[in-house]
Amino acid sequence: MNRIRRPFAPLASLSIRLFGGEAGAGVLLIMVAIAAMIAANSPLAHGYHALFHDPLGWSPIAKLNTLHLWINDALMALFFFVVGLEIKREVLDGELASPARRRLPVLAAAAGMAVPALVFVAVTQGDPALQPGWAIPAATDIAFALGVLALIGKRAPPSLRLFLLTVAIVDDLGAVAIIALFYTATLKLGWLALAGAILAGMALLNRTGVNRGWPYVLAGAALWFAVLHSGVHATVAGVLAALTVPIRLDRQGDSLLLRMEHAMAPLSAYLIVPLFGFANAGVAVTGLALTDVLAPLPLGIALGLFLGKQAGILGAIWGAQRFRLAQLPAGASWTQLWGMALLCGIGFTMSLFIAQLGFPASPDLVDEAKLGVLLGSLLSALAGYGALRFAAARQ
Repeated sequence: MNRIRRPFAPLASLSIRLFGGEAGAGVLLIMVAIAAMIAANSPLAHGYHALFHDPLGWSPIAKLNTLHLWINDALMALFFFVVGLEIKREVLDGELASPARRRLPVLAAAAGMAVPALVFVAVTQGDPALQPGWAIPAATDIAFALGVLALIGKRAPPSLRLFLLTVAIVDDLGAVAIIALFYTATLKLGWLALAGAILAGMALLNRTGVNRGWPYVLAGAALWFAVLHSGVHATVAGVLAALTVPIRLDRQGDSLLLRMEHAMAPLSAYLIVPLFGFANAGVAVTGLALTDVLAPLPLGIALGLFLGKQAGILGAIWGAQRFRLAQLPAGASWTQLWGMALLCGIGFTMSLFIAQLGFPASPDLVDEAKLGVLLGSLLSALAGYGALRFAAARQ
């Protein structure tokens, strides 16, 4: 019996590494992206695009009249709600809770957003038609990056994973701020005032000690509906709602925030984000020439993710150490920090999302942006994994 089982042991071990824990979400995203690319470049292409973009026969909300809009404006609000819960937990009771612990991740994330944007502007040479895409390479995909890092296993120090997580969380917070400030259409003050009143009511629920989930769920749905019609992108409502959820512990050492996060994180990682990826990653590449790949928009995004991210993050880490502003993650070598900085160049979910916001009336530019996101994310993932494997082999 042992002889029969022994040949399957490596396969079982590989399966656990690929699909277990944090690696599973990242591997699933890779599979979803491949499936979307196959669908968009095969005889299934017409059906693929029709499924997501053809008007629905009926929709309970007239503004969301396609499946693509339901995914991007409704389901992704739940994704941002989970992001908001994670941000609040880390800021109040986690790695971002004290100035000394958050200094390096904040500096790294800020530089890791600014430098890719500058690279994009430099490559596109200030073309006004392309400038709405400046924030696309500034984002980092937490699930994807942590999934690739998880494939390294215990050969990477725990401090490296923790640092990557905190940088990505700060990056997400910056991305939400960018969406709210720079990708907002004409504001409708009546709906905005209603959203503000609902948000104030949710804060009052927290203040008065309401610790049940259903009032926050109902109020959060109303907040999302108001923000959807206000001109601000609806997903911002997810983060705002999350910030009102109580984190104070009960007698069992638990809190509503932790319960909600534990319940929704798997739903977000294994359903919402993959569905978004499948709906948005499909771009036709058949017939593309090298000149199309090297066009300013995809090249600016790809270089921003691949070169800008690692340059900004490593530069911030070096500067923080050089001027004694913060300490490096314990036990992490510079090669490992380089690999981590490369993984931050995996934009995927957030970058694809911002691409949709940047060019809402230009499907061709959206496809070019998707191509740049996929290329930059792929290069970052492969190079980051290679650097971390090289560092592990040296150790």
